[in-house]
Amino acid sequence: MTRGFCCLPLLVIAVWAAAAPGQVAPYNPYADAQDSPPPLAADGTIHWGTFYKSAKLQQSYERLWNLGACRGSNKAITVPVAENQLVIDRLPEAEFKGVVRAVVGQAAGGMVAFDESDATGGHAEPLIAQFHPAGVTRFQIGGRAPASILTTGMVVRLRAEVDGKGYAVEPVSSFEIVTPPAGFIPDAVRPKRMETIVGTVVSVQKNLVGLRVDAGKLRRITLQLDADAIATIDAARLDLVSTGDEIKVKGRLWTGEGAMGAGTIFVSDVVVSKRPPADSAATQPGPQTVGAR
Repeated sequence: MTRGFCCLPLLVIAVWAAAAPGQVAPYNPYADAQDSPPPLAADGTIHWGTFYKSAKLQQSYERLWNLGACRGSNKAITVPVAENQLVIDRLPEAEFKGVVRAVVGQAAGGMVAFDESDATGGHAEPLIAQFHPAGVTRFQIGGRAPASILTTGMVVRLRAEVDGKGYAVEPVSSFEIVTPPAGFIPDAVRPKRMETIVGTVVSVQKNLVGLRVDAGKLRRITLQLDADAIATIDAARLDLVSTGDEIKVKGRLWTGEGAMGAGTIFVSDVVVSKRPPADSAATQPGPQTVGAR
């Protein structure tokens, strides 16, 4: 079954499927069992499957197949359909770097448009980094940003002391935005002790931040942020990427029919670096910033 993705403005729609190359029988998009590899092999290799250069042509074919009007005997239909398929895994991998222009979606199936020069927002079409729809693209974003980047759902880590009701005793000047590993369970928060707190942001109201901690008796923590608080980012969230960030990707470039912008890169590895805030506080670690555990 194909998978469709919404694209950046004025760019074409890319449509995907898990069809395998070299099948003896005609490709059936509705077959229960397609001979295709899993998205991520045991050795870490990412498999992309098939890219359809023309979404309209593939959708028309699937409609005919579903209606029983085509079973692989009409070459006027099957030849264009076969030529419409691109096996992404056969494209060579290469490395690219540049400056982010725009971002769409989440880490599973999302896209980042970037320029290969420092001139963002120019008239030249950008390259489009396409993340794997199964969420297996290896992605990391790091750097520093103003605390205003915080939104609900993010996970933060910081050093703080709270009272018996979960309110931080002192304003927080720095914290980390992180992506915990699967199955991570934070330490319980104990009142009247300076210690590491890991929690999920559930509310942001100006300089007040509410956290949910999934352990212990104190499950709700309330923080007051300094006006110039700084976030140190070490996470894998596409919504933390913004225009002007530096990006490095490794992937398979396609510039032919159906490619988006200056070319679609089916990325296996993505590293984004935030450009530090202009404030001098961004250049110095705050007293409450903690290292990786």
